[in-house]
Order: sequence, then C-alpha cells, then structure tokens
Amino acid sequence: MSSNTARNLRFVALLLTLLLALVLGFLTLVPLNVPKDMPGNDKHHHLVAFAALALPTAALTPRLLWGLLPMLALYGVLIEVLQPFVGRNGDLGDALADGLGLLLGSILGLLMHRPLKRSLAQIAAG
Repeated sequence: MSSNTARNLRFVALLLTLLLALVLGFLTLVPLNVPKDMPGNDKHHHLVAFAALALPTAALTPRLLWGLLPMLALYGVLIEVLQPFVGRNGDLGDALADGLGLLLGSILGLLMHRPLKRSLAQIAAG
C-alpha cells in the first residue's frame, strides 16, 4: 500500500471517528425524550454507539487504535460527568457499556481490516 493511500485511510478513519464523536456528544448531552418503542435500552445504545466509534479506526488504521482507545474511553467518562449539568443522569454503568462497546467495535474492526486492505489493493490495481 502506498504511503499516500495509507495517509488517506488515516484521514478517513480519524474524520469518521471525529464526526461520530461529535454526534455522540450531542446526543448524550442534550435533553432527549427517547420514544418508548425504541428497541434496546440505554446500555445497549451506549454499547452500539461506542462500538461504532471505534470501528472506523480499527478497520482502516489499527495502529492508531491503541493510542485512540484511551482517549475514546475518557470521552465516554467525560460525557457521564457532564450529563448532570445538562439535566441528564450520569451513570457508571453507561461508562462501562461505552468501554465494552469500544472493545467490541475494535474487535470487529480488526477482523475487517485484512479483507478491507485486500479489497482496497484490488481496487487500486484496477
């Protein structure tokens, strides 16, 4: 893989992670009325959201993941610390669900990395 392609993948992975982090920050720090018929519960939502947050970097640039994971975990904790200031409840269980989501998203992304890398190499080869 060329250094230009690797640089582009890093940019895409970090951009997706940043955009997802901004969306998660907004959704977790504004008062929301969750519809009663929404599937899952709060912990499931945290797990899925933080799995999605780790996935792009794990799948596209796994080397960056190990430096990024502690920051993403701290981000989840920070959200829980800030929630009482915006009329929501901070919850240690949510932070734990965030961490589990990061782990699951990382594992899934790492499993996707090689097939994605092969596909991208085939596309680049034409």
